[in-house]
Amino acid sequence: MASFSTFVSTPPKTSHKSPVTCPSFHFASPFSLVPKQYSYAPSKRLNHLTTRFTTKASAATPNQTSNTSKSDERVQKVHSIQEFDNALRAAKDRLVVVEFAARNSEESNQIYPFMVDLSRTCNDVEFILVMGDESEATRQLCKREKIGKVPHFSFYKSMEKIHEEDAIGPDRLVGDVLYYGDNHSAVVQLHSGEDVKQLIEQHKGDGKLIVLDVGLKHCGPCVKVYPTVVKLSRQMETVVFGRMDGDENESCMRFLRDMNVVEVPTFLFLRDGEICGRYVGSGKGELIGEILRYQGVRVT
Repeated sequence: MASFSTFVSTPPKTSHKSPVTCPSFHFASPFSLVPKQYSYAPSKRLNHLTTRFTTKASAATPNQTSNTSKSDERVQKVHSIQEFDNALRAAKDRLVVVEFAARNSEESNQIYPFMVDLSRTCNDVEFILVMGDESEATRQLCKREKIGKVPHFSFYKSMEKIHEEDAIGPDRLVGDVLYYGDNHSAVVQLHSGEDVKQLIEQHKGDGKLIVLDVGLKHCGPCVKVYPTVVKLSRQMETVVFGRMDGDENESCMRFLRDMNVVEVPTFLFLRDGEICGRYVGSGKGELIGEILRYQGVRVT
């Protein structure tokens, strides 16, 4: 094992190899990453981790927006560009999740109840519904936001679009909300190499395992595995979970280079200021198994 003072120059070898399920990337310039293309097929069912955040609720559908039910009162309905911009401005730096829907879209009606359920669970995230075919004003809004088909989900922070997707299932929607709305989890958000050093120093000597989740902002597998990380952070009291987006800034880029991270997501394991190893991949079962192994639990 290498101490924290040396692991930036001589990172440990990967202790566990998994099938390649995440995109490789290379450095196109000193501070830019170019991920290879990946495909992500939205799941048609919820897994046991997702059901904590979404249920097959009988909430109102987009077609019922004229009579807002109590169940979807946290989903704000906007009807013009001005209302939309005002809602983004009022949210400040909180995550805003916008569903662009249509009255005759079966897919919009199917996904909307899950967004409603998320709105009741994630109090630090703002949710907006735009009915694209409601009026000329909403059609102009969709045109400005370049919405080609519905349902379409766009994610904003500080009035800036940070992510968007369409044709996603409930589990991917949950993953996106958890990944981009990072204030409601027990996972420590790391924004620089110095943040990592401080986290390690804070837990040096207390015997707790530190699990660092290193990914990229728009990495499908990173988003896919993140609900597992959130769930484990709430259940494992003797494990400290941290997360870093490698493409957030220059310091994060440098940290990825120093750690020789060539695929994401990569999970780095540390204890008492020393690196134990790493796991590369997005397999939920494999990740849990690796954490248990570094916790000293025999996995058969």
